[in-house]
Amino acid sequence: MQISARNLLKGKVENVELGTVMASIKIKVDEPGLITAAITRESAEKLGLKEGDDVAAIIKSTEIIVGKE
Repeated sequence: MQISARNLLKGKVENVELGTVMASIKIKVDEPGLITAAITRESAEKLGLKEGDDVAAIIKSTEIIVGKE
């Protein structure tokens, strides 16, 4: 995966909570330890996110984007 963002933290999905529209994804990273990404439910389902998945948290100035290889 190639992207232009340079703020990228690799981690493992600890928890996926699917709401009606949004999803909350807890990602275990080395530092600061655990971050939470709020993404659309559609995106969470399209990525097939589940506990234990290796993912990357790609951080923009106003949001966190989740990527899965």
